[in-house]
Amino acid sequence: MKTISTTSAPQAIGPYSQAIQVGQFIYTSGQIPLNPATGTLVEGGIREQTQQSLSNIKAVLEAAGVKMSNVVKTTVFLADMNDFAAMNEVYATFFSKPFPARSAVAVKTLPKGALVEIEVVAYAE
Repeated sequence: MKTISTTSAPQAIGPYSQAIQVGQFIYTSGQIPLNPATGTLVEGGIREQTQQSLSNIKAVLEAAGVKMSNVVKTTVFLADMNDFAAMNEVYATFFSKPFPARSAVAVKTLPKGALVEIEVVAYAE
């Protein structure tokens, strides 16, 4: 088991790792839309927050030596399912065919009042 960490993504705000690699699989913790430089939530709505969350995921994966094309599964947590279409538009710019498997669920609240949190599982070749 190997811990993955980078300063290009927000540091953990609790007792967890940004990501863990076990064998060929990398499991990221959920990324909320925090600016890695300031540790604050990015301004804007669901589009800006989705962009930042996925940029944070990308930075963590790059620290592990893999690309977004190595993602095999994502889980998207939304504070409001009415944001699904707008989130999906931004999400689509980070992935290409074959798209990873995905679950998307609405939750009551997310850390720091975020509108979205995203976690992924990637495969290291």
